[in-house]
Parts: sequence; C-alpha cells; structure tokens
Amino acid sequence: MKKKVENAYGQNVSVKNANLWYGDFQALKNISVEIPEKQVTAFIGPSGCGKSTFLKCFNRMNDLVSGCKIEGDFRIGEIDIYGKIDVNELRKNVGMVFQKPNPFPMSVYDNIAYGPRTFGITKRSKLDEIVETSLRQAAMWDELKDRLHKSALGLSGGQQQRLCIARSLAAKPKILLMDEPTSALDPISTGKIEELMEELKKEITIVIVTHNMQQATRIADKTAFFLLGELIEYGDTDDIFTSPKDERTERYITGRFG
Repeated sequence: MKKKVENAYGQNVSVKNANLWYGDFQALKNISVEIPEKQVTAFIGPSGCGKSTFLKCFNRMNDLVSGCKIEGDFRIGEIDIYGKIDVNELRKNVGMVFQKPNPFPMSVYDNIAYGPRTFGITKRSKLDEIVETSLRQAAMWDELKDRLHKSALGLSGGQQQRLCIARSLAAKPKILLMDEPTSALDPISTGKIEELMEELKKEITIVIVTHNMQQATRIADKTAFFLLGELIEYGDTDDIFTSPKDERTERYITGRFG
C-alpha cells in the first residue's frame, strides 16, 4: 500500500482557492495555480507579499506555525496533501532548501546520509552510492570526494548551500522547493547554483522564491508575481517580463513599484 501512495506523488503541483491566515491576518488570498513538472517556476514580488508562505504550503512547513489556518485544495500529482497523509512521506517527495545554508554539524558524508538513514537505509555500500550520486547531481563530487569525512561547517557558504541541495536530493524528491537559495551568496556561487537548477530540472520540478528578477529571467520557465497575498499574474517568464498583462506587474518589474 505504501508503495502505491508513494508512486501517486507526481511532479506537478495544482492549487485551487488557497487561503491562509496567521491568526487574524490573511497572508494568502484565493490563489489558484498549476505548476508544471520538470520546469523551474519562480515566485517574485516584494517582501511580505506571501511568496515564501505559499511555497511552504507545498510541504506543509506552515503546520509548524501556531495559529496558522489553511483552506483550499493542494495536490501534488494525485495526492491531496492536506488530506490524511504521512507528512514525512510528503517531505521525502518534496524537498526544501532554505535562504541560509543550514548544514548539520557533522561530516559531509553524514549530512547526505542523514535522510536515507532515517528512511531505514543502513547498508554502507548503499549509503556510499547515495552520497556519491547526490554529490554528483549537485556537481560537487570532485570538490568534496576527498573531504567526505570532514565537517560540513568547514565549507564555504556557496559549498554549504550546494551541500544542502545534495542533502535534499539524497531523498530522491520529485519536487525541490528553494526559498531564496542564493540571496546570501556571492555571484560565482550563485552562478553555480543556477547552472545546477538548469541541470536538475531535467529530472525534478523546481519552485524557487527569488527577489532577484534577473535570476528569474535567467532560470525560470514560468514566473508568478505576488502582491499583498494575491497572485497577480502567472505565465511564461518571457511573457511576464516582456509583455505583462497587469499594470502592477509592469510597475514591479520596471522598478517603478510604490
């Protein structure tokens, strides 16, 4: 039965009539969106507009916030993710990378093996294979193959963030959520992560929150513009940036907002 449920997790996200409140404050207002599989979809908009809050709905991270109430239909593939599901199974299929690199205070190897071990994989040869595969997917194997048993905290910020991506990939997610993953990084590290996203989308769906509109134009196939908890406009990135339909979108992307 478990296998059947796991297979039902697709790589597309479908949301209908999403509303979210933190106490009395409504942070998301009636959002409906279809996010396609194996593409990069970017969420843009000013600070506090709801884009990170919306992103965290996809793996139920908002469950951890007291006083948070969510309405609407959220589906990943066939699965109603706010129905009776195993949340750990959901988070295995929907990985997340945060704004600041957050490696565990342990070795590079143990960072990546951590997830598979919690899912019951203990055989050393299997863990070795997962660690190597994940680091190769994150384009880090050559950099780190001789440092596997050294602390992850000794890596540079950019390396730490790519390690966190590799750690997410070790669970073999169908979807990867990235909440401003390059905002704390230098341009070279940012470029490496953008190249990585381009490669990863051949196999998984990526949804990224970014304040950097140039980044959205470089990497995203689809872009969604949020404002004050509403989804103002959503479509192909080229269309959003060259011929937006809503005046508010145009004002934001041309820097005339507010």
